[in-house]
Order: sequence, then structure tokens, then C-alpha cells
Amino acid sequence: MENNIKLKIEDLHIRYNLASENVDNLKEFVIKILKRQLMFQEFMALQGVNLEVKAGESWGIIGRNGAGKSTFLKAACGILKPYKGSIQINGRISPLIELGAGFDGRLTAKENIFLNGAVLGYSEEFIKEHYDEIVEFSEVDKFLNVPIKNFSSGMRAKLGFAIATLVKPDILIVDEVLAVGDFKFKEKCEKKMQELLSNGTTLLFVSHSIDQVKRLCKNAMWLDHGEVKMKGEAGPVCDAYVKS
Repeated sequence: MENNIKLKIEDLHIRYNLASENVDNLKEFVIKILKRQLMFQEFMALQGVNLEVKAGESWGIIGRNGAGKSTFLKAACGILKPYKGSIQINGRISPLIELGAGFDGRLTAKENIFLNGAVLGYSEEFIKEHYDEIVEFSEVDKFLNVPIKNFSSGMRAKLGFAIATLVKPDILIVDEVLAVGDFKFKEKCEKKMQELLSNGTTLLFVSHSIDQVKRLCKNAMWLDHGEVKMKGEAGPVCDAYVKS
């Protein structure tokens, strides 16, 4: 793969096996599996997706609920393995896919800063060095000794974003994190992402806000029932999606 290509996805298929009936406890599930009484239905969440993303490009992933947007980002992060096709990644990824991912609700915000930093590969010394910077950006200075389970979704998003963007990642992956939080927080995060983009970071961004996609992304890919409906410049793709 060429050095300027950060992500190359070819003929990507992601398959889920859906149980044919609801089983509400582990014991019943194991018994039914052993007796071969539990049937599964194959569901293709993504089918034949192709995308090549170059260094510094910004891609918005759009589509209705259930279109496969979050599945696509999880596959791009390596969380989900392809059923068919291939994913090649060139560079360091900072994912913001799920609020609270990498946090322990029982621990305080201060403890979670070090925990989440370790998950992202930061050393303890590095976190100590940039601790004040994280606290200032996330605006949680008054709640550092509060268990994070008591945080609002907006507060968790602020803290997660502050840690994930502490250093310039090669690829920043963001899934609906900016859907929560107040206007000032969203404005601050957008400014930070624009700064990262101007310094060469590649962005994959999922949002239901088409205006936000247009502001942040030069390109867009429209997913519909797991398939690529349209991709290219963000303006025309977003306009076609809105009119559909």
C-alpha cells in the first residue's frame, strides 16, 4: 500500500448471525446450543464496500439508522473482522466510536484519564505531562474525584475527546460523539478536528447532522442497507441523501 494511503477497504462484507428467538439467560442459551435447538439467521451488515482514503482526507459516512455506518467504523478500527474482503490500515488510529468506551464507571474521572490513556497506548508519564491539558479541554476540573458513572453523556464525551485527540493521530475515527454536549463543546471539538485536519490527520466521521458533515468533510460515502449508494464530494452526496 502506498504511503499516502491511510485506509484501503476492498469488497468488505460484515456478517452477523442473529438468533431466531430471544434467550434471556446464559444457561438456557448453552442448553439450546448443545441441543441444536437455537437457529441463527445470517444478516449482512455490509456488502461489497470499497473505499480508499488518502492522508489528510476527511470522509463523512452518512445514512439512515441501520445502514451500516457504525459497523463500517468498527471494521475500520479492527474491532470487527471481515467476513469477506480486506482492510488495510497505514498509521495510528484514535477511535471515538462509543461513549464511555475505555472508561470504568466505578473509577473517578482522574483515574479514568490514566486508564483510557493506557488503552490508547499513552504512557503514564505522558499522561502526567499532559494531565492539565486534558482537564482544561474537557472542563471536568470540578468533578475529577467523582465516579464517571455519575457523569452525563456530554461530560463523558468531553473527557473521551480530550484524551483521544491529545496527540495528532494518523487517523481519527468519530461516531456520533458530537451528537451530545452543549453548543460550546461541539464548537470546540469541531475547531480541534479542523486543526488536526490542517496538520495532516485523516478523518472518518459519522453523523446524522448533514450540516456538520458538510462543514468538516470534503468527501462523503452514503450507505444504504449495508451497500454504498453513492460516494464522492461531500456536497453532492449529502444533497442526494437529503432528497432521497
